[in-house]
Amino acid sequence: MVASPKSVMAVEESDDRQPAQSPAQGKDRLRLWIRLLRVSRLIEAELRERLKAEFDTTLPRFDVMAALYRSPEGMLMSDLSRFLLVSNGNVTGIVDRLVADGFVVRAQREGDRRTSIVSLTGAGSAAFAAMAAAHEGWVNAALAGVSQDEARQLAGFMKAFRSNWETGV
Repeated sequence: MVASPKSVMAVEESDDRQPAQSPAQGKDRLRLWIRLLRVSRLIEAELRERLKAEFDTTLPRFDVMAALYRSPEGMLMSDLSRFLLVSNGNVTGIVDRLVADGFVVRAQREGDRRTSIVSLTGAGSAAFAAMAAAHEGWVNAALAGVSQDEARQLAGFMKAFRSNWETGV
């Protein structure tokens, strides 16, 4: 989900802990935001195309499988949707299709029949491992012009930004 200009502005305006900025600083940050968004959209579009062409799958299915791959013990559906930052309804439809394809299994949570835990099957883990290897190669190719040191530095900046943004600092 992309923050609208209004929501970004509201966050900036409400943050009175930041020193006053010049119009030039604001424009530089706006340009940065536009570049980040453009690069993200271009790479995401390429990944969507390749996942469809080579694995006949979608990026949302890949994302669900990635989350489950990281949690071999399984995840509650509510935790999965929270982790992916999407609605329960979106996750339910994707999980239903993955179950039908034999990649995911649902189990009732002990003592609570209203909730279910989902996890990858053996076939799901194997399929995801193949997709993940290809995905990593595609991302590496897309970012081939970025050195390893630059990648680490940019990732550090993004991590610091996310931490500050999430904590409201």
